Amino acid sequence: MAKSKQKQTRACGVLLPIFSLSSEYGIGAFSKQAYEFVDFLEKAGQSYWQILPLGPTSYGDSPYQSFSTFAGNPYFIDITKLIEEGLLTKAEADKYDFGSSDEYIDYEKLYRSRYKLLQKAFENLDKARNAKTLKKEFEAFKKSPDNDWLKDYSLFMALKNANGGRSWITWDEDIRLRKSAAMKAAFTKYAAEVEFYSFLQFMFLKQWTALKEYANGKGIEIIGDIPIYVAFDSADTWANPELFQLDKKNTPIDVAGCPPDAFSATGQLWGNPLYRWDYHKKTGYKWWMKRIAHCYKLYDVVRIDHFRGFDEYYAIPYGNPTAEIGEWRKGPGYDLFDTMKKELGEKKVIAEDLGYLTPSVIKLVKRTGFPGMKILQFAFDSREESDYLPHNYTKNCIVYTGTHDNETTRGWYNRLPKNDKKFCKEYLGIHYAKDAVWECIRAAFASVSDTAIIPMQDYLELDMSARINTPSTLGGNWVWRMDKNALTDELCSKMHDYARIYGRLK
Repeated sequence: MAKSKQKQTRACGVLLPIFSLSSEYGIGAFSKQAYEFVDFLEKAGQSYWQILPLGPTSYGDSPYQSFSTFAGNPYFIDITKLIEEGLLTKAEADKYDFGSSDEYIDYEKLYRSRYKLLQKAFENLDKARNAKTLKKEFEAFKKSPDNDWLKDYSLFMALKNANGGRSWITWDEDIRLRKSAAMKAAFTKYAAEVEFYSFLQFMFLKQWTALKEYANGKGIEIIGDIPIYVAFDSADTWANPELFQLDKKNTPIDVAGCPPDAFSATGQLWGNPLYRWDYHKKTGYKWWMKRIAHCYKLYDVVRIDHFRGFDEYYAIPYGNPTAEIGEWRKGPGYDLFDTMKKELGEKKVIAEDLGYLTPSVIKLVKRTGFPGMKILQFAFDSREESDYLPHNYTKNCIVYTGTHDNETTRGWYNRLPKNDKKFCKEYLGIHYAKDAVWECIRAAFASVSDTAIIPMQDYLELDMSARINTPSTLGGNWVWRMDKNALTDELCSKMHDYARIYGRLK
């Protein structure tokens, strides 16, 4: 992915979030369907499976607003595997309602039932078929220096439950400010719950590691996603306030977002805490190095979200209702990535460099050598020449028809303005609307770009009902699930043909 002395090879892959798999029990998981998807990718000649962040989700269900940048989402733990291991019975699992739809995730039902069932599995630890080994592995997991975030995260979740799910900024001052006596008392009071949340992380990593190793064994690499920011209501912010622009009461001073533009008159107010980059620099970016190293335990390639923020970031005064008032400030720039290369070695990275790019961001991306992203759906503006048109690509980039934030290509094409659609038809040689999606895929594959990644919904030619996320909206996002009969031999053969024809076979 990133530049190296070895010759670059053309490759292709599929974008499909874990939650969109067709597993049982209400949401995609590390289940047999995940393994079958890996088998499908291998047969279809693919090299990459791109997923979204794996963290535990909070209000709004977005994987980009997580309770922890290190923890994994317990919803992805495969219930069937827990039954096979003797941690649950099928009768225990069948007692709960996880939602009746195979097409969409019902997060409210999951929230009300999944943790209760996982609690049962935790209580049944002694009944597991290999209880002795499991307990030994769990103890080693808790003691590992790689998991020094675990205790804070597990206590954070226990305290969150004790406080009715409210943000940590509303907790009693002693625990909010992590005073030693209050912390000691909390660890004692919530010891059993801390153990439960630690157990969930143990099971998550155990199951994910097995799936990743299976994929790697089939020649499939995992592309994961690291959001630039952490959520304010997270164990990361609560446990490490010195890393962020907070006041003495740990209240944010300024928060993250984007200024007004053609798409949003009031800008985007994300609300994430901003980093004290001067402090991070003094520590040699220690927390960042730990965070990135953790990502490379989970993924083979890391897509860094909102890459522009490392060059310059937009700061909005905390409490402002919109992003209209704010200012651009300098980020760490190349210094962070220089440190990363020295400490972690050459790693495969994708820079999410979408949106308006200043000359300094373009310079930063070029200096790192990381490939940027090209989105075909952004290419067909009949009024001007676009960098996203395939004839303008360089080899060192990743081309997508669309991302998780875009419309499906079928939905996008159907809604294109008249002049843009005319240009799109001319450019791609589309004679019939039914061929539009595959002509877009063909253009991505035929491009000079080293890697082409196609969302699964586009291979399935699905309409807007299969859209993953509409930015700046709440509700109806992150819920799409793939039909259990979607992965046909015919589709596999067609994907393989495209990979072969355009020199992208793994």
